Amino acid sequence: MTKMLTALLLGTAPLSAATALHTPLAAPHADGAGAPGNSQPAAFAMDQRLPQPRDIAYPGTIRLDVDATDTARGIFRVRERIPVAAPGPMTLLFPKWLQGNHAPRGEIEKLAGLTIRARGRELAWRRDPFDAYAFHVDVPTGVEALELSFEFLSATAPGQGRIVVTPDMLNLQFNSVSLYPAGYYARRIPVEARVTYPAGWTAASGLPATVDGQVYRYQRTDYETLLDSPVFAGRHFRAEQLAPDVRLNMVADSASDLAAATPEQIDAHRRLVDQAIKLFGARHYDRYEFLLALTDQMGGIGLEHHRSSENGVDPDYFRKWNDGPGRRNLLPHEFAHSWNGKYRRPKGLWVPDHNTPTRNSLLWVYEGQTQFWGYVLGARSGLFTKQETLDAFAAIAAGLDQRPARSWRHLEDTTYDPVISARRPKGWTSWQRSEDYYSEGMLIWLEADALLRRLTGDARGMDDFARAFFGGRDRDWGVVTYDLDDIVQTLGQLAPYDWAGFLKARQFEHAKGAPLAGLTESGYQLVYTDEPTAYWRDVEKRSGTIDLSFSGGLSVDKDKKIAGIVWDSPAFKAGLTVGTEIVAVGDRPYAPELLKDAIAAAARAKLPIPLTIRRFGRFEQLSLDWTGGLRYPRLAKTGPAEGPLDRLLAPR
Repeated sequence: MTKMLTALLLGTAPLSAATALHTPLAAPHADGAGAPGNSQPAAFAMDQRLPQPRDIAYPGTIRLDVDATDTARGIFRVRERIPVAAPGPMTLLFPKWLQGNHAPRGEIEKLAGLTIRARGRELAWRRDPFDAYAFHVDVPTGVEALELSFEFLSATAPGQGRIVVTPDMLNLQFNSVSLYPAGYYARRIPVEARVTYPAGWTAASGLPATVDGQVYRYQRTDYETLLDSPVFAGRHFRAEQLAPDVRLNMVADSASDLAAATPEQIDAHRRLVDQAIKLFGARHYDRYEFLLALTDQMGGIGLEHHRSSENGVDPDYFRKWNDGPGRRNLLPHEFAHSWNGKYRRPKGLWVPDHNTPTRNSLLWVYEGQTQFWGYVLGARSGLFTKQETLDAFAAIAAGLDQRPARSWRHLEDTTYDPVISARRPKGWTSWQRSEDYYSEGMLIWLEADALLRRLTGDARGMDDFARAFFGGRDRDWGVVTYDLDDIVQTLGQLAPYDWAGFLKARQFEHAKGAPLAGLTESGYQLVYTDEPTAYWRDVEKRSGTIDLSFSGGLSVDKDKKIAGIVWDSPAFKAGLTVGTEIVAVGDRPYAPELLKDAIAAAARAKLPIPLTIRRFGRFEQLSLDWTGGLRYPRLAKTGPAEGPLDRLLAPR
């Protein structure tokens, strides 16, 4: 065997050498692109096969030990013992496709210091050349288990990703601190996890644990359940029992943020649980743990799990309760996912392990109907007032109604957005579209409710669908998959109609505006006035952005920079772009109220608005030719005092 061949087998040869061995030198010819006579390689078969998951029991229990005490540097130190199924080649996987993220978001770049040992001897590992999340190791005969050690270097600045560790709290996701053997369903791999937290901290998770000082020993479970059981831990901790089997676990930047919660505010969260159970008619958890962080230090999150949810809100969540709804629709949304998304799950979104790609085509149901139920449950529980809910519907509907991108990109195509853009900022959202399956999906289910009520003389609505489709066996927290035919069949049992045609039209249509029939057929109409709703003011205040999307087509952030431009709007035609700084309005320095006053004055004078901007270090003079005045969306009542939408939002 030559030295080069030996090096290739060991994975130490340079890429050029490997290519040379596998790529035959092609004879020069004149066909195809390039100059006549250029050499052209021939393709070769690339072995990209990894062990495929099998629904068989893994022989042994993984033991995972995580040290989470280094909060100053945000470093998780990991020791993992993985039993060996058989000697020879073995592949270990770092979780890549994370359920609820709908995309390959595993932060493999943060894994560092990986060492694999067996019987005191260090074993060489090789990363798979086609899948960077897979590691190959040759297991010697007689080895019973591999001993792994590595670090997960969590983000210490926003540019590195979401910050999950601060001096006062942390969010531990087990997918970031473990590897698992390829070739098995994740639910068939037993695991025991132990985590050491900082002294004096309290931790909460959907997975039960016994506590010995700083060490939490988690209940033996399977790998799928472990990854579905994240942890919030913190120095400042408060728990409130919302129901015998549901608890609200809160961590905060300061103890005063927790102390601000009043009994009345906690009661609203209790009503959320009560209203959800009345809606769905069954519970798909043995226990449920809301994990809620009140912080502006740890990165925000809203992520569903079967027996818990990860939720991040502003520190003043309780303290400024009366200033507006803020992010109080987050917990209803994530709680509803326990039924829609976790118990009932689209077939393409259930996969046997955490490295098999998912198919997102039904996200307008998974997320869109959950968005629908989130707002409904928010209103029924009092986390949102009815008026705040109506105002939110108006803002959402208006934004989607002003989406010129629907002329080329239908709703179903936006379900690929988690993979395409991974929620990175976009310069022209109204022309590119975003994850519109959330809110436009919500409008579809508002329309479905109106249809059911009209077809049955108001005898049935989406509440009946929820009980029939998501109810099932009480306390079953397994997974029952569904497809579009299952949805159509359930709707058809409630009221005969061409439900397949209706839903497919909404998926693939290129209508000029958003589907608003759910509002118009339920007693409301989308209108625009020159005064913003209280909900709109609250959003602007919390974001520090003035939103003039319907008043010329732009929004401006607290740094005087344009945060958004509506495609083909007057702002677009004026040449404005995202990131441009507005220096002056007319002959006066920019201020939010000054720009609003200028828009109102331009409507009276029928004259364009002169702007001075700074872009790429240069000053420019532009004119915003908009004379339509200030326009803000709201819903106007058109039907009887209590119409279908009013009844939908009423507590049960």
